Amino acid sequence: GTWFRYHHLLGDLLRLDAERTIAAELPALHDRAATWFAEHDQPLRAIEHALAGGDPDRAAELLARHAWPDGSRLDLFADRARTADAIAAFAGPAEARAWEAFLAQAAVIHGEVEGPFIHGPRPTVASLIAARGVGLFGSLRRIDSFRTMWAALGKRFRDPRLQQLFGRYATYCGSSPFLAPATLNLIAFVEQQGVWLVDGGIGALADAVAGLATSLGVDLRFGEDAAAVLGDRRATGVRLASGEELTADVVVVNAGQGMLAGDHLGPTARRAAPGAPARSLSALTACAVARADGFPLAFHNVFFSPDYPAEFAALFGQSRYPSDPTVYVCAQDRDGFQPVPVGAERLFILINAPPTGDTAADAAQIDVAWQTAEATLARAGLRLDVEDRRLTTPADFADRFRGTGGGLYGPPTHGWRASLARPDVRTRLPGLYLAGGEVHPGAGVPMATLSGRLAAATALADAP
Repeated sequence: GTWFRYHHLLGDLLRLDAERTIAAELPALHDRAATWFAEHDQPLRAIEHALAGGDPDRAAELLARHAWPDGSRLDLFADRARTADAIAAFAGPAEARAWEAFLAQAAVIHGEVEGPFIHGPRPTVASLIAARGVGLFGSLRRIDSFRTMWAALGKRFRDPRLQQLFGRYATYCGSSPFLAPATLNLIAFVEQQGVWLVDGGIGALADAVAGLATSLGVDLRFGEDAAAVLGDRRATGVRLASGEELTADVVVVNAGQGMLAGDHLGPTARRAAPGAPARSLSALTACAVARADGFPLAFHNVFFSPDYPAEFAALFGQSRYPSDPTVYVCAQDRDGFQPVPVGAERLFILINAPPTGDTAADAAQIDVAWQTAEATLARAGLRLDVEDRRLTTPADFADRFRGTGGGLYGPPTHGWRASLARPDVRTRLPGLYLAGGEVHPGAGVPMATLSGRLAAATALADAP
């Protein structure tokens, strides 16, 4: 019967996941699972298994390479023992032990927040009290929500470089380690579980989802601007910029409240948003083809500034580019599985920027910011002979993602209530839902994907 087939299939998947010696059988089983769930009106589970069956990713051995102006370098590895040894050689055995304790605390935080804050609907104070009662106060203490990341890391590590390295994880959600709660230290635990390199790049994930949707009968239309959400007391469809109107039982907008509140989707959508939230970091990025010399690039590389407090004071306190920025470089042709490239290679370079892309653009300011990024790289010994380069500025991001000013992560995660204040996938207008990195549960490809799943599940649950 149905019950037996379902649980027999799950049993096979669990068994094969544990016995990696026969992992070659996993794709076929995931395909069977996807078909079964699709036939039994469980599209979200079907999508999960269809994507898992493709197995398009590989685990990186080296998580990231970090460099400082004094010439020091530290690699973090997927292998926990290798990372501990690297930290011991970098900063001493005591700091390696401090890292182990830090990671253990990060695991506790992750265990506390994974259910209510990541995989479930956006919680409220009332829902948390109802679920945990007086235990909520102990939970808030365990997740270290009342200290900032910077303060907590300063207590944990004596070496300021380690404080800077792990404090940078606040920027994963567009925030400042000087304002973000220490709860975000859970990111260190999550990253230690693995960094994955996707064949074909991150865009291949979108292609895989699109291909699966098409196979399930979804009609995908690209390159057509949405002008307005239709409806009065509930969303009933979308009007395209061409004037064509599409009727729908449910409308899901891949954007945040800023786009709705800024009247970019008409008066119906504007009424659904309480107002535009505070903005997180933007970025100045460069997609470059360049010859790289003087520094042994890995796939992920971080070149730190000499003054982290000044960097974030400029970004959040003064809404300007820092004079000494931290620079991230992704060397896309150095994945650890192929030979190191000879000659020019593909590089993605990023510095954090204020979310002021909807104000007057200043080309000279952008030029200066790029020069400061090059100076940061040069201090670490990295010389770039750029053959081709395309810059993307906060103004470009603001134009692409309307109502954000170029902010890339939704509202910043500042203060202990930030996760409770993040926009929900359900809006004030019945039938209209939000998804993407600007809403619950957060920014980044994995979290944005979860928001899409939550939006779909919420819409299905709300259906009459």
